[in-house]
Amino acid sequence: MLEKFDVLIVGGGPAGIITAITARKYYKDKKIAVLRSVEKGAIPCGIPYMISSLKNPDDNTMPLASLAANNVTALVEKVITIDRKSKTVKTEKGAEYGYDKLVLATGSNPIIPPVKGADLKGVYPAYKDMEYLKKAVLEIKAAGSVVVLGGGFIGVEFADELSRVAGVKTTLVEMLPQILTNSFDPEFSKMASDKLSAAGVTVIMGIKVEEISGNGKAEKVKLSDGRVIDAGAVILGIGAVPEVAAAKEAGLDVVERRGICVDEYMRTKDLDIFAVGDCACKKDFYTRRDTPVMLASTATAEARIAGANLFSLKVIRENKGTIAIYSTYINGLVLGSAGLTETTAKKEGFEIITSTAAGKDRHPGTLPGGSDVTVKLVFSKQAGIILGGQVSGGQSAGELINLIGVAIQKRMSVSELETLQMATQPYLTSAPTVYPLVVAAQNASNKF
Repeated sequence: MLEKFDVLIVGGGPAGIITAITARKYYKDKKIAVLRSVEKGAIPCGIPYMISSLKNPDDNTMPLASLAANNVTALVEKVITIDRKSKTVKTEKGAEYGYDKLVLATGSNPIIPPVKGADLKGVYPAYKDMEYLKKAVLEIKAAGSVVVLGGGFIGVEFADELSRVAGVKTTLVEMLPQILTNSFDPEFSKMASDKLSAAGVTVIMGIKVEEISGNGKAEKVKLSDGRVIDAGAVILGIGAVPEVAAAKEAGLDVVERRGICVDEYMRTKDLDIFAVGDCACKKDFYTRRDTPVMLASTATAEARIAGANLFSLKVIRENKGTIAIYSTYINGLVLGSAGLTETTAKKEGFEIITSTAAGKDRHPGTLPGGSDVTVKLVFSKQAGIILGGQVSGGQSAGELINLIGVAIQKRMSVSELETLQMATQPYLTSAPTVYPLVVAAQNASNKF
């Protein structure tokens, strides 16, 4: 018998869960369900920390209690087809569900590189299935030597976590000249590679992997410069691609390797079908170009827009573009990035001014627990509007980059930033007299 829901959400990750909770807030009488493909999903951002920081890997399970608390039905079903005419979906188990509004939050899948041996046992893509991940963590920690492929956030965080596991030799291989290259300028990327090296990780950059070899199981990794590295396990951290198979088959507009096309309210070309999270196309905040940003923070922002506007656009919340805001933690160093880097701004053709300021995140700086902090800002040369920023430091940098993210979203000018009013406290922040964000803005103002 066909079961019908007013709102049917496909995907039980952050985007799917937040869509359901938001929909319940605005549409209290609607019948809402979430279909998820695995019994126990993992919190995506927490996957690397299952290696060392989380003593119990189960602590990284995606919590679903909020669904029941909001009267949302949760079902373990993998959707394989969407019939837009009958407004139904069919699942792998043969079940069929009807919908009034459908939200696709199908997420993404790890990229499997076209490298010989990538399908060997002992090669681990970062799938979001908890049972798979728990088994993988045990095997990786027992491997003795681990090679991490990819110097983006997930690869760097895996390498950092592995550096804390006794008896494991870790090598990170990135084919580009620097790690974290899509999110940071070279001086910040160097801080990251230096921190990994200091933790005992061998960092190899500017070199490709040619082959993973072994007798039925990963044992060696051959590089393009001829080197061969021992590898009892290989972690694939080279990125992800949107899961769009069902959407594409249903005739929705899809950009290859970018996702399902949506408008500012997260609607597809079928106004009864929305897409949010990794499976949805992202547009850059300033250029409106397609951008391959896959972040839980972006996904949940999109989910709140979709959930509020499912049945009418009475709630004017639009997605004006993705600013690409990131932060990471590497061996005690926090790095954050928001908007355009100097490198990407120049590549896009912007005329820019950059400025940097450094200081301490305590005042006086001799107070215990303080860290050095560096702020770099990127401004439009003619308009004086902030385009991007990067931060390095201690844990305070994690929220400082969020402040820069707000400045970008509100298109703040250099004069607004240099007259910023902020709360300061000796143990919590830099001194108000030399607050690095304000000083960086002042330094930029002198160049206009």
